[in-house]
Formats: sequence, structure tokens, C-alpha cells
Amino acid sequence: MIPRPRSRALRCSLVVLLLEVAVLPPLRAQKPEVPAWAQPGSATHVQVAPPADFHRPSTNFATPIGGFEGQSDIGSAVVPGSAGYDPATRQYTINSAGYNVWYTRDEFRYLWRRMSGDVSLAADIAFPDPKGYGDRKAVLVIRQDLEDDAKEAIVALHGLGMIHLAQRPAKGARVKDTEYRIGGRGRPGGATPDSLVGVMARRIGIEKHGDSFALYVSLEGEPMHQFGPPIELHLEAPFYVGIGFCSHLPDKSDTAVLSNVVLENSAGRVH
Repeated sequence: MIPRPRSRALRCSLVVLLLEVAVLPPLRAQKPEVPAWAQPGSATHVQVAPPADFHRPSTNFATPIGGFEGQSDIGSAVVPGSAGYDPATRQYTINSAGYNVWYTRDEFRYLWRRMSGDVSLAADIAFPDPKGYGDRKAVLVIRQDLEDDAKEAIVALHGLGMIHLAQRPAKGARVKDTEYRIGGRGRPGGATPDSLVGVMARRIGIEKHGDSFALYVSLEGEPMHQFGPPIELHLEAPFYVGIGFCSHLPDKSDTAVLSNVVLENSAGRVH
């Protein structure tokens, strides 16, 4: 109980104080500061691997979406992600920030299903904003768990067209990969007929056959075909299979659209 003031002046002072307290704005939670290592590469900065002890718990949602049973913000980027599905167009729209899906930990929005055995997964990829960061990644991922440093196999289409097949061979290990940059001459968009113009794949896929993971690509609508050699990686069942996106900007969200998704519990079904 507040004691009764002994004078009119004291009563007035108390009223003013209470009014001032009442109109103070509510405290707002501040976004975590983005460390220098997480900033994207530029002419004056090189992105590097995070410190070995840096982790953020993933934010998981047991909310089905399309053909997936749940969603996660893997590594909990400082800007939360989101996703939607349009059954009429069979399109998944994924919004996500995130410094990278690389090094020893990841930050990206992930739509997933728990599976065992062999897997075929493929999707058409589009980036609605043509001005997004060049190293943003739409990804198809098969990973052991939902933690930010999970053992995993990844295929990705980057914003400037690079395709990769990668793996994190053990929990907390650094990612290693095989990369493909594809271009052609005499194509639209070149300054001259001899200019090398990048080719953006229309569709990518990953196939798990036992412990073998292979990359599949359709560059211009032709039948899907394997690109390069497979990688070998053992995952314990059940594991997580799904699609995702990372803007490659730690505190700014971007969007990828993945459509015509094929997800089969057998090998040889990528198309």
C-alpha cells in the first residue's frame, strides 16, 4: 500500500510521478547484434566460419505444410522465417534471412518430413526478386537432425546460378562440396555473341540410394540427369528430408519459390 502523503504538494508530486510512469513506452526486445563473421562477403569484407562454440537453438514448428510434416528456422536467424503453400499451383513460398547454409552451422527456413531408407527429392526453383544477394541459396537437404550443425547432404541453386552438391560429414564439421558454374556463348543477354552468359538451372534434385547421394539437374526443361559424381554419407534413420532457403543476409529476409516438388521414399524417382 502507498502511504498517504502529508501535504497537498506531496500529493501533487506523487500524482505527476505516477502519470509519468504510466505513459512510459513498453520496453522492446532488441534483435541480437550480427557478429562481423556473419556479414556477407563484399569488396571490403570476407565472410568466415563462425566461432567453434557459437550456436543458436533452432525454432521448430509442428505445423504441416503441403507434403511436409513440420517447419524449422534452423539456427534461428535474427529475423524469423515463414513459408506458405498454394495447392493450386503446387508452389512453396519460403521467406528467410540467415547468414549461410555452410561452414560448421546453418541458418535457414526448412520444411521437412522424417523419413527412412532411399529418397528422391526435386523441385523447380525461382527467385522473385532479381536483385537478391548473389549467394542466396534454395536448398534440398537431407539431414540427421534439426540442430544448426547437423550432419547433412545438400544440393543448392545459388542466386547467380551456381549449383553445388555438399555434405557436412559429421556433426559440427565444416561443409565440403563440388560446385558447378554453367554458362554459354551466343545466348541472350550477352554484350556480344562471344560473351559468356550464365545459365540458371530450372530444376534441381537429390537422390539418396543407401549411403550414396547424387545431384540431378535440368538446365532448360530437359529430363533430369545426374551431374557429377555422388558423395558418400551415412545417416541413421529416421532423418529429415526437405526444402529450404537462406537469403545469405543475416538480418534481411528474401524469398524463394519452389514448385512441382517430387518427394518419394525410393531412389530412381527424381524427375
